Amino acid sequence: MRPRTRVLLLAAVFALLQLANVTGRDTPDSKNYLSYALSLTGADKREAATATIDWSCAGRAAIAHREQNVDVVRFHAPDPAPRVMRECREREWRQVEAMLAAGRTGGHTVPFMPERFMRIFEARPGYPVFLAPFVGLFGVTWGVWAAGVAVTCAGGVLAFLVLRALAASVPLALTGQALFMVLPCGTTAMRPMTEGLLLALTLAALWGCALVLRGRRTRAGLALVGGALLALFTVKHSQALFLGLCLAGAGAAVAVRRRSRGLPPGRGVVALAGAGCAGLLGTVLLARLWHYPSVSESVQDLLTGHFARPDRERPWAEFLQLQGNFWTEWLRRQLWEPVFVAFLAAGALGARRRPAFGAFLVAAACTGFLNQAGHPDINIWGDRLITLAWLLPVLGVPLLLEPVVRRAVVPAQGAWRSRHADLPGHPMR
Repeated sequence: MRPRTRVLLLAAVFALLQLANVTGRDTPDSKNYLSYALSLTGADKREAATATIDWSCAGRAAIAHREQNVDVVRFHAPDPAPRVMRECREREWRQVEAMLAAGRTGGHTVPFMPERFMRIFEARPGYPVFLAPFVGLFGVTWGVWAAGVAVTCAGGVLAFLVLRALAASVPLALTGQALFMVLPCGTTAMRPMTEGLLLALTLAALWGCALVLRGRRTRAGLALVGGALLALFTVKHSQALFLGLCLAGAGAAVAVRRRSRGLPPGRGVVALAGAGCAGLLGTVLLARLWHYPSVSESVQDLLTGHFARPDRERPWAEFLQLQGNFWTEWLRRQLWEPVFVAFLAAGALGARRRPAFGAFLVAAACTGFLNQAGHPDINIWGDRLITLAWLLPVLGVPLLLEPVVRRAVVPAQGAWRSRHADLPGHPMR
């Protein structure tokens, strides 16, 4: 079976498995992105609000139905879905109607939350632009699901391409694709949020790094890195900032290490560091030029519960205190259930097999920690903010398995040659 066929088959199997959960994947922020996407398809505020509220409430009703089915006390009670649907609609429309009556009719998003909070989503057109064609073609429910499948499968394919660019064998590259889909990064990418695109675009940047570092198609590799950073700016500009910073830092670290050994840093490393610096500076300049929400505004959003309370007078002192509390609790939970830590360690060991690329891979994974540090909220579902760190095991574990696969393949090839040595025309004959 050709590698391309294997990649497509793996993606098709993943898509079929996702039919188990077509609804109920949304988070509260998903409504903002969906309403933005619907406005891009031509829907007015009320049309977008109706479709978004119905979709969101249908998801909550489906979850309530499934949870009651396995409730050991109430599984035989009447289906709660109609009641949950009705109450959800009433609650959401009460809030939206009040906002619309107050004149909140501007922008692309439906006013589900205070205006200061909604400005954050107005500055993130990338995901709504990606989502809009799917919603326009398949409707809201199946369009959101199809968009999740598409971006997750794309992430898996990109993991395959990165590993192949690093000269990994086809089985190992397929392992990377499968890991992307089955690890939490795949689960998170399926949710109607920005994380799926963040993961895919970060993998595209890493693909560009692999091409540049191996000296093949250097221009194409740099174009991939630059294009990924530019696209990240439209999806979530803080992620473009973090990735640019980390790529620049990785390039500097590799150059210093090579210099300390009396070796030249390499044109590819310097070029990637320059691309990271350009992404960092470009993000800062464009964010200021377009008056995007600042870091201080993000901190106030966090500490005031999405601006539901008055602004904090000493936000940075409280933010730093919260950082300490968050990472202490986070580490305690990781030590209690160290699956994530174990995968990170395995990925780091695998990254050492490609030292230069490994530095850029670790840098990309660090953007997940930076993203989480910007939002030290322990209650955010499924550690989705740190999910970019899972790219380290996605690409590192297949590289770690490389010697094992090689030792298994070489004896098998020798045995095959021995069994077929008597065939006419065989080179051993």
